[in-house]
Amino acid sequence: MRAWLNGHLLDDATGATLSVADHGFTVGDGVFESIKTLDGVPFALTRHLERLAVSASGLGLPTPDEAEVRRGVAEVLQGTDDARGRLRITYTAGPAPMGSGRGGGPPTLVVAYSAIRKLPLTTAVATVPWPRNERGATAGLKTTSYAENVIALARATDAGASEAIVANTAGNLCEGTGSNVFYVVDGELRTPTLKSGCLAGVTRALVLEWCGGVEVDEPMSVMERASEAFLVSTTRDVQAISRWDDRDLPAPGPITRDCWRTWIQREAEHPDP
Repeated sequence: MRAWLNGHLLDDATGATLSVADHGFTVGDGVFESIKTLDGVPFALTRHLERLAVSASGLGLPTPDEAEVRRGVAEVLQGTDDARGRLRITYTAGPAPMGSGRGGGPPTLVVAYSAIRKLPLTTAVATVPWPRNERGATAGLKTTSYAENVIALARATDAGASEAIVANTAGNLCEGTGSNVFYVVDGELRTPTLKSGCLAGVTRALVLEWCGGVEVDEPMSVMERASEAFLVSTTRDVQAISRWDDRDLPAPGPITRDCWRTWIQREAEHPDP
């Protein structure tokens, strides 16, 4: 692992470096991005930095200095050539009193990196009972307040799945804890709209641009009619769903296979689409 904090590459990426009074640590007052690297080159970096700025604005934080973030990325990645890696850019409100109120300190910016392995082409998912609040203050923002996702993913793991799927308060399909969902009904590729409260995933947007698809909000029960489905995310790419709760699905189905092939081709052609 390599890490860069507030302008400096750290000698020990796992050592004690962050203030215990940092608001990102005490109350989760921060935003982040996870970015895949291929042979040491970040994929879709510009899109991720744009979303980082949107999330920061939604949380009421100052806009991150993009040039400074890019400098941190370059310094962390210098000399790395792993086939696959993950960058994590974390941006918090910085030092503050140990309560909900913010302090006057400067924001904290961290860029960290580690190698990762390629995930399997198929996986199982489990529906969990806790809904996303599509009208909440942080709906659609990629914040560091991930406790709900931790609980949901633990429930899915206990059920033998690698991802938890949540509905929103209207009972409509929303998203996974760290992924977006696509599914096929009557030959049509579909995914929930951003109004559902799901994250505006970078991979989601690229799949819609490269493969097509319809954005629509439908009850969770629509999955009983789905002929195939897949997850998309920075680290999953296009990953077919072989089992949804107790229902087996073709994995990959024909449309999922076409999307996967298109993804592999376009990803290689467009490192910063």
